Amino acid sequence: MATATELAAGDRAPGFSLSDDAGKTHRLSDYRGKTVVLYFYPKDNTPGCTQEACDFRDRHKRFCAKGWVVLGVSPDSPESHAKFKRKFELPFPLLADVDRKACEAYGVWKEKSLYGRKFMGVERSTFIVGPNGRLTAVLRKIKVAGHAAELLKSL
Repeated sequence: MATATELAAGDRAPGFSLSDDAGKTHRLSDYRGKTVVLYFYPKDNTPGCTQEACDFRDRHKRFCAKGWVVLGVSPDSPESHAKFKRKFELPFPLLADVDRKACEAYGVWKEKSLYGRKFMGVERSTFIVGPNGRLTAVLRKIKVAGHAAELLKSL
């Protein structure tokens, strides 16, 4: 199997078990037979992450009409996710990866740089997991504007 930094379409998607904004546990295996849009984002209530979440919210019915499940993942706590979800009326689960195991398994926990300061954080990325548990698309270094709409068109 490929290492996390090499994940590519066709690879088996790494499994996970994460709590959501309401404390419910989600496992990737729970979604076997469905297409999952698994998007990793850096932080609740920040401008880019809010725009991305709201874009998925605004198109959520279209994702559901295709039979797709949308799951957001960040290292924030379930409590932070609950506030974020409530504030922006997000209709899909936000999964709390507080120990960053899923982020590491998917290769999105990376060294970043902001104003010359280096730190570890989530590289905004989206993984499409097919009904068979294999990745059908790996999209890294996502540009927020238009991302959700582009997914609906291209997949």
